[in-house]
Amino acid sequence: MNRKEIVLRHNPLLTKAEPLSPLSIGNGEFGFSVDVTGLQTFYDDYETPLGTQSNWGWHYTGGRGVYSEKDIAYQTFDTYGRPVAYPMKPEDKAEAYHWLRQNPHRLQLGRIAFRLLHRDGTEVRLNELRDIRQELNLWTGIIHSEFTVDGVPVAVRTSCHAEHGAIGVSVASPLISENRLQIFIRFPAPDMTHTSWSKSVFPDWENDDRHRTEIITESSSSVVLQRTMDDDGYRVRWDWNGSATLERTGVHDFTLRGLQGSDRLECTVSFAPHEPSAVTVHDTEQSSRGKWSAFWESGGAADFSASTDTRAFELERRVVLSQYLTAIHSGGSLPPQETGLMYNSWFGKFHLEMHWWHAAHFPLWGRAEFLKKSMDWYIATLPLAKELAASQGYEGARWPKMVGFDGVQSPSPVAPGLIWQQPHPMTLAELVYLAEPSRQTLERYAPIVFDSADFMVSYAHWNEERGSFDLGPPLIPAQECHHIYEGMNPPYELEYWKYGLEIALRWADRLNIRSNPEWSKVAGTMARPPQLDGVYLAHERCPDTFAAKNRDHPSMLGALGMLPGTLVDKEVMRNTLKKVKKEWIWESAWGWDFPMCAMTAARLGERETAVEFLLMEATKNTYLPNGHNYQRPGLTVYLPGNGGLLIAAAMMACGWNGGQDRDCPGFPREGWSVRWEGLHPLL
Repeated sequence: MNRKEIVLRHNPLLTKAEPLSPLSIGNGEFGFSVDVTGLQTFYDDYETPLGTQSNWGWHYTGGRGVYSEKDIAYQTFDTYGRPVAYPMKPEDKAEAYHWLRQNPHRLQLGRIAFRLLHRDGTEVRLNELRDIRQELNLWTGIIHSEFTVDGVPVAVRTSCHAEHGAIGVSVASPLISENRLQIFIRFPAPDMTHTSWSKSVFPDWENDDRHRTEIITESSSSVVLQRTMDDDGYRVRWDWNGSATLERTGVHDFTLRGLQGSDRLECTVSFAPHEPSAVTVHDTEQSSRGKWSAFWESGGAADFSASTDTRAFELERRVVLSQYLTAIHSGGSLPPQETGLMYNSWFGKFHLEMHWWHAAHFPLWGRAEFLKKSMDWYIATLPLAKELAASQGYEGARWPKMVGFDGVQSPSPVAPGLIWQQPHPMTLAELVYLAEPSRQTLERYAPIVFDSADFMVSYAHWNEERGSFDLGPPLIPAQECHHIYEGMNPPYELEYWKYGLEIALRWADRLNIRSNPEWSKVAGTMARPPQLDGVYLAHERCPDTFAAKNRDHPSMLGALGMLPGTLVDKEVMRNTLKKVKKEWIWESAWGWDFPMCAMTAARLGERETAVEFLLMEATKNTYLPNGHNYQRPGLTVYLPGNGGLLIAAAMMACGWNGGQDRDCPGFPREGWSVRWEGLHPLL
C-alpha cells in the first residue's frame, strides 16, 4: 500500500478562515492550535479556542489543598440495606463543592501570535487578510500558511518538536523589515472559577495580579521566563535568530520585532515545568518530520480508494485525520480530556468512562505504545482507587469518572453514580496484552486487573430469589438521563461486568496463580439483560426505553458491539438496533454513539446499517475540515468521536475475536472495497 499517497490526499487545506476548525500540532504531551495565520493571531474571532496545553501544566486556584473531599456534603443512598455516600450535593457547602470540581484545572500556557499592521499603523483584522492558503502536511506535521496584507505576501511554517513542548515558527515577508509583522507572547490569568465549565472555555486575559511573569535570563537571541501562579508554575524559553529584538510590552506580554532590512524571522518557543530545552527551528522541523513519517509508516493503514460508494472518500478522510488527531491529543501519559490538548472542557479534567473511546483504537491500529503511556496513570493512582472503594465499604479498587492528574474524584450531580468506567482499564490492559503477549505485560497490569475485579464482585448484589447477581441501585447507566436511585441492571453494564471478570480469570490463568473464586461465581451468574416486547431496556426499572428516554446514549447497544455479548439474544438486539435507528433523538446523542451503533450492526451482520450509522448525517456526527468531531457550540472538539470512529473502522475492516471473517465483515459487499494492513480484531 502507498501509505504516503493515502495520507497526503487528506491534508487539511483551507482557503479561508475557519473559526470552528483551527489546525493543531503536538506530540501527545503538548499541543498547539493555530488560526489561518499559522499562529494564534485572531484569537477572539475563533469559536474554537486556540490553545497551548500540556499534560504537565495544571493549577489549583488559591493553592493546593484549599478544600478536600472532607469539606463537601455527601448524599447517601440505600444500597441493599447499607448506606453508601456519594459527593453529589452541590447545594450544601457549595464553595468547597465547586472548588473541587474546578481544581486542579489544566493551564492555557500562553498565546503566541502575530501583530499585523497596516501602513497607517492600525491592526489588521481577520476579514482583511487576502489570498489565504493554509495546509497541514500530515506526513511531516508541519503547517504551511500563506496570506497577504495590503497586497504584501506572508509565508509561515509552524511545527512542534516530537520530544519537547517547543513550537518552531519560520516567517518570510517584507512586512518584517517594515515593522508591520511582529510576534508576541501573552500569558493569561490561571484561575477557573465559573461553576459551569462551558462558561470558562476561554482563558482570563484580565486579572494580571493573579500571576507573575519574570525574566530569569536573557541574551541578544533568547529569554527564559518564569511563570508563577499560587503554588504552581512553569518556564518558557524563547529563542530567535540574530536579526530581531525583544521588548517587554506589558505585565505579561513580550514582543519580538525583526530588524530593518530583514525579511525573515525564525524563533522557537519552549514550555516546560522546569528547564525548557533550547532547540532551533531546524531541529524542531526535522524532529516533526521524523516523528510523523515513522508514525504513518508503522501500525495499521486502510485504503478506501477502490470503493465505488460515494461515501468512501469521506470515511477515509475521517479515518486518516482521526489517526493524526488522536496521536496528538489522546496518545500521551494521561487519559485525555474530551477536547484533548485543544482547550479546556469540564475544567480540563478527564473522564475515565471515555478513556476506552479515546485510546482503545491504538492497539487495533498496531500502535499499542500510545495506549501504554496512559495506562501507567492507573498504576500510579491505584492506591486512591482502593481508598475510594474502601470509603464506600467495598473491596478492591473503584475507578472514578471525572478526575484530574491527581486521581482524586470530582464531585458531580452525575459522575459518582456511573460504573461503566470500572472495567475499562481491564479491557485496555487486555488489548495491550494481545498486542504484546508477554509475562512482563501481565505482571505490569495485573494489579489493575485484579483490584478492579475485586471491586466488581464486591459491588454486585446477590439476588436470592432469582439466583443471579444484580447491579444497582444506586447506579446511573451510561445513558446518563436516568436517576441514580432507579438504575438497575442496564444491559451494557451487565455484559461488561461479566466480560471484565472473565479477563481477570484469564490473567490469573496466564500467570498460573489462584484467582479469587468470586470472580468466576459472579461472572457465571450475572442477571440477564432486561427486555420488554422483544427490545432491550435501558435498565430493569425503565418501563419503556423509547418513550421519554430515547435520548442521550443508546447504551444498551453496547452490550453487543463494543463487547462480544455473551448475555445477549442477537434477535432481540437486532430489534433494539432497528428501533434505535428509527426512533432515537439523534440531536441528543454524542459523537461516539454513532460508531457504537455501527459496531453493533457489524456484529449482527447488518453491513449497510453499520455504514449508515458511521456516516449518519447528524449534528454530532459532523467532522470539520480539521477532522475534529463537532458536537455543539462550546464543544467544537470531541476526541471520543474520533477514537470511536477508528475502533469501528478497524473492526469493520478486520473483524473481532470469535468472528471468522477477516475480510471486511462490517462493510457491504457492493460498493465497498477496503484494503487494509496492520490492523487487529476487536475483543
